[in-house]
Amino acid sequence: MIWNLTKNTAFYALVTLIVVLAVFPFYYAIITSFKTGSNLFTVEYFPSSFSLENYVSVINAGSFTRNLLNSLIVSTLVVLLALLIAVTASFALARVRFRGRSLLLLTILSVSMFPQIAVLAGLFEVVRFLGLYNTLWSLVFSYTIFTLPFTVWVLTTFMRDLPVEIEEAAIVDGATPWVIITKVFLPLMWPAMVTTGLLAFIAAWNEFLFALTFTSSTEVRTVPVTIALLSGASAHEIPWGTIMAASVIVTVPLVVLVLIFQRKIISGLTAGGVKG
Repeated sequence: MIWNLTKNTAFYALVTLIVVLAVFPFYYAIITSFKTGSNLFTVEYFPSSFSLENYVSVINAGSFTRNLLNSLIVSTLVVLLALLIAVTASFALARVRFRGRSLLLLTILSVSMFPQIAVLAGLFEVVRFLGLYNTLWSLVFSYTIFTLPFTVWVLTTFMRDLPVEIEEAAIVDGATPWVIITKVFLPLMWPAMVTTGLLAFIAAWNEFLFALTFTSSTEVRTVPVTIALLSGASAHEIPWGTIMAASVIVTVPLVVLVLIFQRKIISGLTAGGVKG
């Protein structure tokens, strides 16, 4: 009994330590965002005074709200395009038998192995050739390319585990492949779709390198680039309070989304992991 109590105590102590290490940076960013002036350089884990000056400064400064809307538009379009393409591709890869299917799936997955910087120059030439430079469509195009391998792989794995009898019954009733995808499979694939969609949204929301390279005007930039380019009253001043306030504004929606869909995220991530 003492041994079990010791194990439980050590387990919960380890969990508490992990949670503290994971949450503390965000907590410190929040309390820093409410500090102004010299208080920014005072280490206080439980501050006694709070000020909304940094938040007001971020919202009123430049085009932060416009860039926030740009990030929302780009991330939403990336999720919609990635899921549309991934659902149809996963149906072909999981349900249609053709030569080279496994090789094609491995090729799709191998695309995610390349770091962004390795394909940046080539992708920039493609974006410029298509006339998408300095537009939101350049970001939608590039983000979708890097999001598809993960979404296709997860949805294909999930669709493989769906009972074949459901599809056969739909075929007997005269259903077309599109009807099977939209009317039969989609209602069953919500956990995997929510997981992949949310992860694609987070990746597009936080992406910095492509957003910095493929856009040049303030009106087209997304939030990560805007935060990186925030400047103080002088060239040598770093506005830590403003940066922390902007970071909190950008991070809170993601935390809320994860908390809302956490059950479906877990179900989607474990899809295909257990054969029953």
